[in-house]
Amino acid sequence: MFIPATLEEAKKRGWDGLDVIIVSGDTYVDSYYNGASIIGHWLIDHGFKVGIISQPDIDSENDIARLGEPKLFWSVSAGAMDSMVANYTPTNKRRKDDDFTPGGINDRRPDRACIAYTNLIKKHIKGKPIVLGGIEASLRRVAHYDAWSDSVRRSILFDSKADLITYGMAELSNLELANRMRDGKDTADIKGICRIGKEPPKGYTRIPSYEACESDKDHFIKAFRIFYESNDPVTSKGIYQKHGDRYLVQNSPQRILTTEELDRVHSLDYENAVHPYYLKGGEVKAMETIKNSITSHRGCYGGCSFCAISVHQGRTVISRSEDSIISEAKLIASRPRFNGIIYDVGGPTANMYGIECSKKLVKGACTDKKCLYPKPCSYLAIDHSKQISLLKKLSSVPGVKKVMVTSGIRYDMVVSDRVRGKEYVDQLVGNHVSGQLKVAPEHTVPHVLELMCKPGPDVLIKFKKMFDDSNTKQGMNQFLTYYLMAAHPGCYQEDMEELNRFVHRELKTNPEQVQIFTPTPSTVSTMMYHTRRDYDNTKNLKSEHSMQMKQKQKDTLLEPQGWEHEKQRKTV
Repeated sequence: MFIPATLEEAKKRGWDGLDVIIVSGDTYVDSYYNGASIIGHWLIDHGFKVGIISQPDIDSENDIARLGEPKLFWSVSAGAMDSMVANYTPTNKRRKDDDFTPGGINDRRPDRACIAYTNLIKKHIKGKPIVLGGIEASLRRVAHYDAWSDSVRRSILFDSKADLITYGMAELSNLELANRMRDGKDTADIKGICRIGKEPPKGYTRIPSYEACESDKDHFIKAFRIFYESNDPVTSKGIYQKHGDRYLVQNSPQRILTTEELDRVHSLDYENAVHPYYLKGGEVKAMETIKNSITSHRGCYGGCSFCAISVHQGRTVISRSEDSIISEAKLIASRPRFNGIIYDVGGPTANMYGIECSKKLVKGACTDKKCLYPKPCSYLAIDHSKQISLLKKLSSVPGVKKVMVTSGIRYDMVVSDRVRGKEYVDQLVGNHVSGQLKVAPEHTVPHVLELMCKPGPDVLIKFKKMFDDSNTKQGMNQFLTYYLMAAHPGCYQEDMEELNRFVHRELKTNPEQVQIFTPTPSTVSTMMYHTRRDYDNTKNLKSEHSMQMKQKQKDTLLEPQGWEHEKQRKTV
């Protein structure tokens, strides 16, 4: 059942008002792929009355006042992406298209959406607390580098003048917050929230102030490192950061959901459709991808320097039960006009399903090493048998003709699985790839890979051989699609030239999926981009800030085979 988008819908449910009103920068797709939808259904499932307003007009009160005032709080999110990432390309050009907006035109999500929506609420409906959530608020919760203004900005809690942030995935934080507000209890110590305080809290770790971070890059690096390493739900303490004469207080992280709780989140009463109120504006392209896809797990321990998933979803992978996933597949297969294809079964990384370190679950993530870099940790028992079993059972669901894996996989995990690795590749090639399989080496030059925390080119070559051998054995003609990156901190023009040679010589392909590094808030790579120093603050780095030179790095990689000979010929 849809979450009410109008008062008339709320009244049909017999509700005399709403406890929480969610405001989102994405249109309202009623699916667990939409964070606003998850939080709304989760709160409704626990007895609260929730409404949703998507992509409100920020120039009038018509949209924002449509549902009246909530009894407890407003929950504001920019949507599935940071609004600046959603609105601008890596070379800072305005995006014309938006897959999360009806009609597909990027004209509904404002820049810095959390700030814009908070201001809109305060202008027209003052009174109730405003709680920020979603990835934009989560990754901007402390002083952070903002590439679009090329400056260090304050915590978004100060810039927006909102009351709280629920950071991370936040089902439990939002539920506890709603319960305490309803019961008139203090909310200051809820795990997984940020607030503004007049005094530094006892027992919390101090990080350099906003003013220090703004003026001194060494302080910025120190603050970022403490922040980055304070995201483990088992071991991390709260932190605080002075902003002027007040303090940004980040409570310790909320615990991760149990498998049973994650199953419940994914079994709530989603319509798996765009709400009719918003569908009037046109089709939503994102529905094509998500309507017949299944999320099997959340979290990622890949530790890629440029990725924000570990800060937002966490470094611990929590997987749904096999029964929960199969039940969802049966539901999908029962829908009218189902074409027999489940387009994806996965998560941030498809083949992390059912694989996690037992030590981490009890003692927390290691602070002195990563799970997969420079090679998979011996405590991480990599065994693809659970995913192999799951894919086989999904393929046997009546009405399902094909189950695809399109999320992308960690090929270093496959190579490390000496028992089931080849079997997993055979399973993918024979049954779950439709022409191409996505992998993301990002680069092949060792010093760039080291900064990215990505495996070396030798591992990629081993996986390619496994993949090619499986194709030959099964009489298939599948191929690999490689995601590559230009202009990452530490990457020089000659590194892109070497990458071009490697791609043609070893991978025997012309690169197509090439992105320019985007310095999104609160990633290790963004810290390096801003400070021009490595994570340990021990060496200086090349950091390409020129849009023209960033584009040149990308163009170099896209040059066809033989470009060097042509260049030399023209020089002569």
